[in-house]
Amino acid sequence: MVGIDVKEPKIECDDPNCPFHGTLPVRGQILEGIVTSDKAERTITVERSYYKFISKYERYEKRKSKISAHKPDCLEVKIGDSVKIAECRPLSKTKHFVLVEVKGEK
Repeated sequence: MVGIDVKEPKIECDDPNCPFHGTLPVRGQILEGIVTSDKAERTITVERSYYKFISKYERYEKRKSKISAHKPDCLEVKIGDSVKIAECRPLSKTKHFVLVEVKGEK
């Protein structure tokens, strides 16, 4: 229904910004990371680690970034969970991603 290969949540919600039960389309990047904060209402912070190639030294360095994502009411998540987030239209000043799948604890 969303257009990507994820399990649909068992719980129904009436969140208009839910990709499963609302009208929010997802497009673009699909990223994976670990939840570091869930203090804000309907928002989670996801930290993802990746490698960046430094051409001068011909080596890779490890980097990490924090991304704010919208958490629909139908998905339950807590700090330390591994999640999958998908890009969507801008929902606020910092939120451009929405939670689409919870993979479980790290």
